[in-house]
Amino acid sequence: MSEPIDNESPTPDHLLHTGAEHPVDPEDLVMASGRTPTPELIERARQTLERDGAAAVERLLP
Repeated sequence: MSEPIDNESPTPDHLLHTGAEHPVDPEDLVMASGRTPTPELIERARQTLERDGAAAVERLLP
């Protein structure tokens, strides 16, 4: 496993989920991709979830 970059800590496990417990929201999808949520990325993620449903996050977190 690689070390965090620039003193950034990885996202704690309790903040990550795949949708098994509850639906994935756009912010979850952006964070699962390793990016910082911005309004533009959240909107793109919302559209992706609308189009692909839960399968969108499964592509990122198999």
